[in-house]
Amino acid sequence: MLTAQQKEKTSVNMNGIYSFTMKTIDGKDKPLADYKGKVLLVVNVASFCGYTPQYKDLEEVYRTYKDKGLVILGFPANNFGQQEPGSDEEIKTFCDTKYNVTFDLFSKISVKGDDQHPLYQYITKDSPFPGAVKWNFQKYLVDQYGNIVAMYPSKVKPTDKEVIQQIESLLNDQS
Repeated sequence: MLTAQQKEKTSVNMNGIYSFTMKTIDGKDKPLADYKGKVLLVVNVASFCGYTPQYKDLEEVYRTYKDKGLVILGFPANNFGQQEPGSDEEIKTFCDTKYNVTFDLFSKISVKGDDQHPLYQYITKDSPFPGAVKWNFQKYLVDQYGNIVAMYPSKVKPTDKEVIQQIESLLNDQS
């Protein structure tokens, strides 16, 4: 959970995560401000990774909690081992046919390096959890006010007890 100092740092970040507009996997502009009031799980995803089966876990968590206010945002990225080489259309087809993904997917971006997308510049430099994304399926939990409140490394599944407890706690805070 965030300390008072971390909350203060996040709140002065001019709407933080909500200040970004991203391209959906279908090429449409989607302001992240549209998610205000929702709990978000932001994940960089890849189709050919040892962690790719987490798509199933992400979808399970999404279906369980979407009606309570959880949204999962998947950002395909090809930064690690060239494990997301496909086009947006190929990624969408893969997610639809292999994992029946219904949570929100976005256009492929870079999550690290010289071409790092500004959203991930914010997440990795200006959030309470600074530091480079280490691998595919690193997860950031965002509260209903846009504050990044937790980061989970790739090995932590979205269905792990600690993740579910924090999601439920944030969703209960909305009531």
